[in-house]
Amino acid sequence: MKVFVTRKIPESGINLLKNYHTVTVSEKDRVLSKDEIIDQAQDAEGLLCLLTDTIDSEVISSLPNLKMIANYAVGFNNVDVETATQKKIPVSNTPGVLTDTTAELAWALVFSVARRIVESDSFCRDGKFEGWAPMLMLGQDITKKTLGIIGSGRIGTAMALKSKGFDMNVLYVNPEHNSVLESEINAKKTDLSTLLMKSDIVTLHVPLTDETHHLIGEKELDLMKETAVLINTSRGPVIDENALLNALENKQIFGAGLDVYEHEPKIPKKLKQLDNVVILPHIGSATKETRSKMAEMAAENMLQGLNGKQPSNCVNPEVFE
Repeated sequence: MKVFVTRKIPESGINLLKNYHTVTVSEKDRVLSKDEIIDQAQDAEGLLCLLTDTIDSEVISSLPNLKMIANYAVGFNNVDVETATQKKIPVSNTPGVLTDTTAELAWALVFSVARRIVESDSFCRDGKFEGWAPMLMLGQDITKKTLGIIGSGRIGTAMALKSKGFDMNVLYVNPEHNSVLESEINAKKTDLSTLLMKSDIVTLHVPLTDETHHLIGEKELDLMKETAVLINTSRGPVIDENALLNALENKQIFGAGLDVYEHEPKIPKKLKQLDNVVILPHIGSATKETRSKMAEMAAENMLQGLNGKQPSNCVNPEVFE
């Protein structure tokens, strides 16, 4: 069968697919438009796409031979799963493999913001460092502080467990109790308002849904401590970016660390100009090991789906009922 891959991914995944099917990879190293996807995948039975691709009802309905969609990401809000399900097309994602990698990146942001690492680096490179000074680049301690986890799924749980070495008090918000966090680090389940008021570090690990869109806005930011650090490695629209800009400009919170943005890849000019925010280019899972594992998982999902089997990471298993 024919498989179209919307952008170059690690060779380990491509080679796995090539063992069984004819594979075409987009030659354009950028996000494809919907029209480009429809044109280049017109004869494809399999579509291996990225989180940045828009695979909506129009795209799915315009690919007459489509039998399987493998998303190279944990999230799949870029795919119209409802339309795919109606057309009996399985959709898969790549969960689990990037859990620790993304949690590590979130911790890197915590330290970068709390200890003003990026700001200090620029300070030195600009020739401003003239020697030790008692008030130079004062940041925030991490050890024994309160860590607030919003969303205790795989990544949120990994993020919280990695706090053990810093003897932190951990609060979490989640629909269900997390027995692992409660037994291993004595984490406490609470409501969002309480978590925001009590936490020194607030880190977001929720999927993007109607309920989580702008979960953190002006009202929520007002609840946070002036010394608090806000981290987002989940999805950009979970935070109201304009409200966050105002909070950072007015020093309502100490700082923020962002790997994702509301209108990604666009980053507001004002955000780039602020010293109390660290901004990254969506690199939560960007290690060689993890990206290769993601490619292999997406390829394996694709092979299973094209073979008429339920993919190991199928997000719409009702297709097979």
